[in-house]
Amino acid sequence: MPKVTFKNYDGKGGERTVEFEKSKLPYSDHGKPGSLLDIALNFGVHLEHACGGSCACTTCHVWINDGSSNVSEADDDELDRVEMAADLSTKSRLGCECVINGDVVVEVPSWNRNYVSEGGGSMNLGDAIPTGR
Repeated sequence: MPKVTFKNYDGKGGERTVEFEKSKLPYSDHGKPGSLLDIALNFGVHLEHACGGSCACTTCHVWINDGSSNVSEADDDELDRVEMAADLSTKSRLGCECVINGDVVVEVPSWNRNYVSEGGGSMNLGDAIPTGR
């Protein structure tokens, strides 16, 4: 069974390893089936995905630190989108697109979290957004 180790998944340097059977993993409509995002959500590991896992943002950007031969090849849509991510490297992938086929170690960049995931809850902007009066 493949193992995925998430490093810095909590923004505090925490590490968590999960083991799964791909054919038995429930798919929850976030990213490709068997993707890092799919695995993370099914095991309660928070991974941002502002677009719902549709390859329309870069909030699920991760670095594949080990096991890059055990992930799917990036397609053109992912390559075009991941180019917009901060701290882009040759190890960069989008969690919603990167399908796991074997053991991998991924790092979640600490800056890749928004206000809500840091425990702030939904932001109330009040009157900050002007209305048409």
